[in-house]
Amino acid sequence: MTVLRAVPLDVPRLSCLVSDADDLSLLPALAWAGVDGFQVRAKGLTTRDLVALSRAVLDAVRPYDARVLVNDRLDVALAAGADGVHLGAEDLAVADARRLAPHLLVGATCRTRAGAEAAAADGADYAGFGPLLATTSKAGLPAPLGVDAVREAAGVLPLVAIGGLTATTAADARAAGAHGVAVIGAIWRHPDPLAAAKELVQAVA
Repeated sequence: MTVLRAVPLDVPRLSCLVSDADDLSLLPALAWAGVDGFQVRAKGLTTRDLVALSRAVLDAVRPYDARVLVNDRLDVALAAGADGVHLGAEDLAVADARRLAPHLLVGATCRTRAGAEAAAADGADYAGFGPLLATTSKAGLPAPLGVDAVREAAGVLPLVAIGGLTATTAADARAAGAHGVAVIGAIWRHPDPLAAAKELVQAVA
């Protein structure tokens, strides 16, 4: 049975993934420009360093009402005081995360409508949907889904499209039914990250 959920107000429209290799001094400007979500993802850090990084991101963007989520690690999200956690297929189960942290945003990586339905039934607030297009930001990813897949999966959970997106393709994803997008290279590998962020904010508005 399809489980429909209203769009939670706190699900960001534009999320920027952040690692310890990124220029954290730019975070306040990115949040000021309208990036309303930041997801901390730094798989090589120790738990203590990941908590410290998450707190640094929170300190940088909280004055602008941006949301901060931690990738994979509910324990780190709770320790740092983050707004939520994003869980992949091999991470803590969504249902367990929802039980342990009912007050947090919980996102789940999904690739199909059926996956979104299962995540919704387990209590997820949104589905991270992708990779939508080809990307070099993460190795070992499955084949890109394409924008048409958004249309097929939309309407169950808010979909946050990720993977190879630019301002143009982010707008396409929104038009296909995505609630928002998450990016890495579109901001951090751009010659002018702040200008790129502003363009993306307009694209997903």
